[in-house]
Amino acid sequence: MSVRRGVLFDLDGTLVDTSYLHTVSWWQAFRQAGMDVSMARIHRAIGMGGDYLVHEVTDGAADDQAQQLTLSHDALYSAHWPALRLLPGARELVRHCHQAGLVTVLASSANSAEVDVLTRVLDLGDAVDAITGSADADSSKPDPDIILVALDKGGLRPENAVFVGDAVWDVQACAKVGLRCVGLECGGTSAAELTEAGAVRTFRDPADLLAHFAGSPLDLN
Repeated sequence: MSVRRGVLFDLDGTLVDTSYLHTVSWWQAFRQAGMDVSMARIHRAIGMGGDYLVHEVTDGAADDQAQQLTLSHDALYSAHWPALRLLPGARELVRHCHQAGLVTVLASSANSAEVDVLTRVLDLGDAVDAITGSADADSSKPDPDIILVALDKGGLRPENAVFVGDAVWDVQACAKVGLRCVGLECGGTSAAELTEAGAVRTFRDPADLLAHFAGSPLDLN
């Protein structure tokens, strides 16, 4: 029986250019709550789930306050949905993986409304085999729950798959389940930081990874 091989893709900051829109939306949410948190500090936490992000940048907000801040962020971020754009080569990379015979999974921990918007922007049709969202896991990154769900939905084992993400939290979550992670700089995190966190290779953006697909960690067949 042939071994199933595949690629798990993060969405925000990896395939769709959203990292700084999330940063601004969180900054506005904190300001509305009377909290002054720098954008630089917020950006370094982007990629975490909202609950973890709030605790990371506020040195420990109460759970009910974190929930309200997350709701505020979600409302503010939704105003940017009409302007969302793909990162260079995003659609082409996923389609190339699918055409190469790899199982392709969009491994997001965004809520269902956001995932719907992101997948419409990607417009990948049957080039995607499975999709995850926040309802699929109890804990968000850097916990590995959503990655385990994505592997399960794709019928994949960690040793036969690769994750593509843009944040150190992606790399850390993958390490907890023995899954290799390729880091992309297009979310605003440097190659040095991604490598230090444990990324096996780094590329500028999806287009750069596609251009160097042969011999990359995604060249699984």
